[in-house]
Amino acid sequence: MDRSFYHFALNYRGKINPDDFSRFADAMFMDPSFPKASQDFEKLSRYIEEKAHPVMRASTFDQIWEDYSGQ
Repeated sequence: MDRSFYHFALNYRGKINPDDFSRFADAMFMDPSFPKASQDFEKLSRYIEEKAHPVMRASTFDQIWEDYSGQ
C-alpha cells in the first residue's frame, strides 16, 4: 500500500450513475476531517463508525478496504 486509503478511494468518485462506492467516495471527499493520510484500518474504521456522514457506511468501507488492501 503505497498511498493512503483516502487517495485510493478517490478513484471511485464522480460516477454518472452513482453506486455505493461512488457515494462513499464523494462523501469522504467532502468531509474535511476525514483522516486523509491514514493507512490504518482500525483508525479509519473507528472514524467511519463514530464520526462519518451516514452515506459512508461501514459495510461499504469494508468492501473498499478489501480492494485497497489487495492492491
